[in-house]
Amino acid sequence: KKKVKDIQECGYVKDTGFVWLRHKKKRELCKLEDVVLSYDAEITAYFEPKKIKNLTGVKAKEFLIWITLTDIYVDQSLSITFKTNLVGLSKSFPMSVFNV
Repeated sequence: KKKVKDIQECGYVKDTGFVWLRHKKKRELCKLEDVVLSYDAEITAYFEPKKIKNLTGVKAKEFLIWITLTDIYVDQSLSITFKTNLVGLSKSFPMSVFNV
């Protein structure tokens, strides 16, 4: 498995679910099926059970277009869904894609 490198700071506020992660620089780190994920130097979000909300600093590129991801959640069918800042645009993947 790949390890996350170059982390300068990370934290979690238990009361609110707020998390942050700072890298030395922006990275295009992984490819998931036909989607490339890019991580800014700073990533923030709020964690809840089976959900990541108000995500900042993560973008996905599909068909030459970069789209900002805002929410990630696991639904009842055990798919992982990525929502974007564009109304109604999301994409789901089976958990097996993530080796979970």
